[in-house]
Amino acid sequence: MPSELGPGFAVWLTGLPASGKSTIARVLKAMLARRGVRAAVLESDDLRRLFTPKPRYDAAERDRFYGALADLARLLSENGVPVLVAATANRRAYRDRARAEIPRFLEVHVDCPIEVCRGRDPKGIYRRSAAGTAPNVPGVSAPYEPPLRPEVVVNGEREPAGSAGAILSALASRGYLPEGSAGRRRGRATGLRGRRRRWRT
Repeated sequence: MPSELGPGFAVWLTGLPASGKSTIARVLKAMLARRGVRAAVLESDDLRRLFTPKPRYDAAERDRFYGALADLARLLSENGVPVLVAATANRRAYRDRARAEIPRFLEVHVDCPIEVCRGRDPKGIYRRSAAGTAPNVPGVSAPYEPPLRPEVVVNGEREPAGSAGAILSALASRGYLPEGSAGRRRGRATGLRGRRRRWRT
């Protein structure tokens, strides 16, 4: 799975449940593959079945789970595997830990109104929350802390291809992709974080 880049990178897509994180990650994976970059997608729902077969979704368990997820992303990226993490990680501290441990790191905020997320609700999270059978749902019964200065902000209501294109442009602008593999396509610079451009769709 390692690409021709040498060092890998990690893209962490965060947002409310059902905001579109996983869909965008899969579209981005396909875009990268067309450029010869083979990325791994880490979805929190899939890994929870491995790390916490009977999840409680309380604060202590989330601390352990997101710590393990950050460690896994770091290990893969250190071995040349580009990683796309699709995980709410409702506390900034969870994503900040990953940022501190992974040199080539991009945080993406999938910004989507909670009303839209509730309307999608593909896994029934919001319905179970309303019925009192799903505790600690981020944005409802648990806090969700959006990024303060993400490298990329995308609109979860729009077509996922546009969002994935904005992330691809941000990766290219930082030199994380093979030279000439992707130009500044969808997305535009809206601010700076140090020397890093911030992209928004």
